[in-house]
Amino acid sequence: MPPPADLSDLLRAELEARFVELLGEVSELKQIMAAQRDEIARLKGLKGRPSIKPSGMEKGSEPKRGGKRSKRQRRGKVTPRVTPETEVLRMAHPTGSQFKGYEPYQVQELELTARVVRYRRERWLTPDGETIVAPLPSGIRGHFGPELRRFVLMQYHQGQVTVERLVALLQAIGISISKRQLMRLLIDRQDDFLTETREVLRAGLETAD
Repeated sequence: MPPPADLSDLLRAELEARFVELLGEVSELKQIMAAQRDEIARLKGLKGRPSIKPSGMEKGSEPKRGGKRSKRQRRGKVTPRVTPETEVLRMAHPTGSQFKGYEPYQVQELELTARVVRYRRERWLTPDGETIVAPLPSGIRGHFGPELRRFVLMQYHQGQVTVERLVALLQAIGISISKRQLMRLLIDRQDDFLTETREVLRAGLETAD
């Protein structure tokens, strides 16, 4: 993702969204590097990372039940990652009541809805006898939009969601998609990811002991 010309032009929500996206990419790269180190160690005949089992000391350090209860810590203020919407709730009040302003109450919600756009592309016949059609918007590739493709890739690679469960999830939301179409989204024209993976592997081989 190319950096913007001036970060000060971005809104705070956009900066936070990009920061979260970069954290996800760094976490994924760390997992890939760890897997590559293990594979390199295996190929060299070295021992992999030791599997450390719990020693049982954790149970001894747990506080005993009973006695005085500790004071319950209050949760801090939740800062939303998106710009909140404002909705005024009105109520019936007795005649003669005095208005005292508003009492704020913030609620976070998640909406997963299917959106289908039917584009009506203009067709023109030029004087030369050639038919030209209005181009699709930028980012449209095939019959699935860029946000849907991004969601599929994130759920499959970062969320470790299986193909069957991902198909069931999309169909439950309202997306008409089959397993074959989903596999095509995961495989077709993913050269950028393949190039990035090769570069990470090359860097790991060059820096590994």
